[in-house]
Amino acid sequence: MCKVYNSIGCLTVIKTHLRENNVNDFNSLNEVLDFQNNFSSYRQKVFSRHEILIEQEKAALSADISRLETSIKEDKLHHETSLRSEIEVLQETLNNLKTCPTSNFVLKAINSAKLWYQKKKIQALEDNFNSKVEDLTRTSVELHQQKSNRYKFITTRFADAVNESCAHELRELERKQRVVDEVKTSIYGALGEHKVVKELESLPDEYILINDFSLTFHPAIYNRQEDDYIKTIQIDHILISPSGIFLIETKNWSEKSLNSLDLRSPVQQVKRTNFSLFRLLSGDIANRTVRLNKHHWGDRKIPIKNLIVLTNTKPNEEFQYVKVLTLSELLGYIRYFKPMFTQTETEAIANYLMNLNDEKHIATKY
Repeated sequence: MCKVYNSIGCLTVIKTHLRENNVNDFNSLNEVLDFQNNFSSYRQKVFSRHEILIEQEKAALSADISRLETSIKEDKLHHETSLRSEIEVLQETLNNLKTCPTSNFVLKAINSAKLWYQKKKIQALEDNFNSKVEDLTRTSVELHQQKSNRYKFITTRFADAVNESCAHELRELERKQRVVDEVKTSIYGALGEHKVVKELESLPDEYILINDFSLTFHPAIYNRQEDDYIKTIQIDHILISPSGIFLIETKNWSEKSLNSLDLRSPVQQVKRTNFSLFRLLSGDIANRTVRLNKHHWGDRKIPIKNLIVLTNTKPNEEFQYVKVLTLSELLGYIRYFKPMFTQTETEAIANYLMNLNDEKHIATKY
């Protein structure tokens, strides 16, 4: 089975974008696609879940209201009984003071003051009896009123209660949808790249695949023929095989995309990568790093073939120096070429390219 290194580029873009926007719900591209394709179903599930929650809240409120009504009656009776007992005790004290004769002027004055105080205390309790009971049961009564109002709202305006309940979750769901839509192009790209990787994985062990290969050059590499200064290159896949290197750019484009003038030419992208790698592999660094078996005719060449794989629609046109293939044509084309490198040489080429890809920034002399 083909050895595969690195995640596909579009998938890396998607993961980074989702992470930067605090969307951590998805564990695979399929989950992202499912969310994108079935958003209305996800939205309906939120409504359904909150309908159940509101029904559960309604049942709980009904039980709480009934329990509070019983509790309030019991508490009211308890406080009324307690207050009446307090009044009776005060009344008994008052009666005792009335039946306590004395001829001493000072004691008589003190007794009169006590009588006045007891009467005022009794009068205050009697005058404020109901308000006192209300104060002592106020917390329970207010809680009962609050729950009753909520129960009435749910009963008479159930849909509004559900909408209020799920509003925050729906806003978050719609935010996630916007975040996912922002990488819609990358999602389509990842689908195509994933299909190509799955196809290439069926190749034998001596094949090595590097996904999302990218380099930056300092200074830029100059392509005299194209009058192009190449500062960066990026290619979806590099396949290192016994027959050489295959540069593979994947496009999951529709027919409309194929004809769009706004989309960058994949032909130029592959050719720029080819030129850059040819310069690197032909240079002094490559010659010292990549050990190829000697041939008595001279220095051996590492063939670099340019491929564009269309997983959806393929153009009728053909292009110079670049082969355009459908997904079903890919393996047949790769297998057509005869092997010219040993497994050791193939691995040496792959290791060299992987080291370049790990460095990312290349100091050039060109």
